[in-house]
Amino acid sequence: MIIRPSVLLEVRILRTLILLIACATCSLIGTEAQDLAPRAYVVAPTHFNAVTFTYSYSSGGVELNGIVPSPDASGQLHTQIVTYFHTLNFFGRSANVSASLPYGISDTHGTLFSSETNAHRSGLFAPIFRFSVNLLGGPAMDTPKFRKWRQKNILGVSIRVVPPLGQYDPTKLINLGANRWSFKAELGYSRRLGRWLVDAYGGAWFFTTNSDYFSRNQYFPGTNKQSQQPMGSFESHLSYDVTPRLWASLDGNFWYGGRTTRNGVENPVTLQKNSRIGGTVSFPVPRTKRQSLKFSCSSGAYVHFGGDFTTVALAWQYSWLGRPN
Repeated sequence: MIIRPSVLLEVRILRTLILLIACATCSLIGTEAQDLAPRAYVVAPTHFNAVTFTYSYSSGGVELNGIVPSPDASGQLHTQIVTYFHTLNFFGRSANVSASLPYGISDTHGTLFSSETNAHRSGLFAPIFRFSVNLLGGPAMDTPKFRKWRQKNILGVSIRVVPPLGQYDPTKLINLGANRWSFKAELGYSRRLGRWLVDAYGGAWFFTTNSDYFSRNQYFPGTNKQSQQPMGSFESHLSYDVTPRLWASLDGNFWYGGRTTRNGVENPVTLQKNSRIGGTVSFPVPRTKRQSLKFSCSSGAYVHFGGDFTTVALAWQYSWLGRPN
């Protein structure tokens, strides 16, 4: 049996893309602004698909949305996420869409109104939908054109949408869902310098009002409304290709804003101005063409309110090139 060189090259391209796209499809679940996702604006040929399964474990401080700041609150969160990723041609530009469905199991301990409180939650988070398009340096390409393409500068934009779904009980303070819409608009830049890749993203989160927040319980017999101010975020990554199929990244971010208001009264203590730092390693599954693994770890570097926790995650991905029928 004779295998054409073009087929071998396509297999190499697919193997490399598996590792590149893995980082963009399995960002961790947590407070929205705390994402660390290297190579999120990577270019791939049209009709590239990937399914990713991620497990993450977070341990540390718990942010209670500012209703009663509790410095001794702590918890553990186990999260499983399934993500589907697909690339497409968007008016001649490289674009992609992704959808993630997270499931979480959490145990929280802290002091609430001078009483020791424990909470266990198990259920679905809200799904996450993302659309991204490259405006500069990333034209839509089929596989033959992509073989000849080399990255220099990429400028892209994305929008992320989190609907008011997921497990939510308005009588409880700790929930997996937030009972509100969340939107993130982001501008991303990526530049390749030999084996080095530099990424920088700037964006902002916007939130609708939760009209039924921590209500009808022994502490608040009526109905509470909670709103949150927009929250700006900046994220940067420096990664290095050890081989075409193995890379490592140093990750960091900073976010500011997000004060909460309950029933028209703002709580200034809930201002978030925090940063996280972490690392990511992506590598192929031995003797496979379409599978990869990614390991990441991050922790709070500077914490003013919220974000004082450590997260480790492992993701497995299966990818394929294919045009829909």
